[in-house]
Amino acid sequence: MSSTSRDPRRVLVTGGSGFIGRQCLPLLVERGHEVHALSSRSRPASIPGVLWHQLDLLTDRDTDALCERVRPDAVLHLAWVTTPGVYTHTPLNLDWVAASLRLARSAVAHGASRLVSAGTCFEYDHTAPETCQEGVTPLRPDTLYGASKVALADLLAAFAREVGVGNAWGRVFFLYGPHEHPDRLVASVIRSLLAGESAACSVGTQIRDFLHVRDVAAGFVALLDSDVAGAVNIASGDPLTVRELVLEIGAQLRHPELIALGARPLSPRDPPRVVADITRLRDEVGFRPHFDRHTGIADTIAWWADHHHLTPGSES
Repeated sequence: MSSTSRDPRRVLVTGGSGFIGRQCLPLLVERGHEVHALSSRSRPASIPGVLWHQLDLLTDRDTDALCERVRPDAVLHLAWVTTPGVYTHTPLNLDWVAASLRLARSAVAHGASRLVSAGTCFEYDHTAPETCQEGVTPLRPDTLYGASKVALADLLAAFAREVGVGNAWGRVFFLYGPHEHPDRLVASVIRSLLAGESAACSVGTQIRDFLHVRDVAAGFVALLDSDVAGAVNIASGDPLTVRELVLEIGAQLRHPELIALGARPLSPRDPPRVVADITRLRDEVGFRPHFDRHTGIADTIAWWADHHHLTPGSES
């Protein structure tokens, strides 16, 4: 089991208005932390107990001024480019590596003693047949996004060792839930069925590891509050085919006939199996998910039933 810090800290969260970040904020407040959230946009809707700062880490050179003003004890770094169809190959990934290193240096210079950042399952070699395990499964990314994350993880780990601060890297697998981009798989299928339209899907034989975004956020918060170091998979550990997932949506919305399996081709670059070993998350961080696949999909459907009017890009 992990040794968990219970003392309140001043935590700086980047990507505070993003898909994962917005779910982390109330959890951090509940744990008694002083929470400072960073967004590149105008101030989002108020969350009790959260202090907002507007700053674009990519274009602004005020990162050091922000860290001097906030003086965080810990940083939860979630901000990155995540636009569907763009994030895997955009050169902005390189800019995010530089911006992330600048943030880490500034935060540590102004007193931060723990850095926790978001990695990705796309760092792993997906031609390996086994479950993805930290320190065992080779890292062999085939996208600029994955390669940039691997490079950043290595640099942050070396920097943290050099300056003597805690450092952890949460590798996110596949997630879904409220505020997901409308064009992503779960959101797009739910929105189509709510509108009474057919949802075009692949044949769905791909095996994936899905986790509700609130559980992903809770995993990151638990990791931040622990003394666990290095890479930790943040996932369910539950193998699930895409077919099973979308049919669950169809069953819950009582429109299984609208799930059009095979209407879209499988990408030749789409790996057949991506599933996490969650031993470190479970045994060292001490984290257990709240949602299972049925309750997670039900919660997501309920949210989209109230927000299905949103257009792509209106939530992130």
